[in-house]
Amino acid sequence: MRALILAAGRGSRMRHLTDDRPKGLTPLRGVPLVARQRAALAAAGVREIGIVTGYRAEAFAPYADAAFHNPRWAETQMVASLARAAEWLRAGPVIVSYSDIFYGAEAVRALAGAVGGVAITYDPDWEAQWRGRFDDPLDDAETFRLKPPSGDGRRWLAGIGRRPRSIDEIEGQYMGLVRITPEGWAAIEALRAGMPPEARDAQSMTELLDALIARGTGIEAIATQGPWGEIDSVEDLAFFEGSAPQGI
Repeated sequence: MRALILAAGRGSRMRHLTDDRPKGLTPLRGVPLVARQRAALAAAGVREIGIVTGYRAEAFAPYADAAFHNPRWAETQMVASLARAAEWLRAGPVIVSYSDIFYGAEAVRALAGAVGGVAITYDPDWEAQWRGRFDDPLDDAETFRLKPPSGDGRRWLAGIGRRPRSIDEIEGQYMGLVRITPEGWAAIEALRAGMPPEARDAQSMTELLDALIARGTGIEAIATQGPWGEIDSVEDLAFFEGSAPQGI
């Protein structure tokens, strides 16, 4: 199994901490985020890890088994970086990870067992983390709606990525981990082929997921296995330095 870490961006909300390194190399309790991800992925059975680079690409050399570079990292969003690794995504299933998150091997193993062409992990107990990171959790959270459980108990996403009007529109939060099979990537390429270049450049991951749902592509949603967190700002880093479980 392969994994791909999307690490092209600088992370301006990290301020001085990314003057000399990409956001994905921010240390949490002394260990860079990407090093934590590599450990979790390897423990879950991932044998080859690629990184999509951009800002200060050379810094990832010790962490990547394969590298894909997005030379337009400063003017494009995450899905454009994902597309730089199209050869991997056409060849077999790939676990895709944001570079600014941490998680354990449990979440990766659960995602590897998905049946859909596109599958994500999510946190049904998201609110405690968001209230710890933000004065108002609705300032950063996105809508997340699930379909009723299927006959085998699996959950499928009904909608994601809009600005919520109330907590009632949020049944969980996407973690930044997604599994894409070649069939799922074919659906993504078909969707993006019909978009103008500027829209492709600006497409976020949750916008992509929501657009896939609108076109009838099923997105399997798997509840979080184990602790996780997203570090998008210096305030997030301070929060997790103080509250993350000691095993993280």
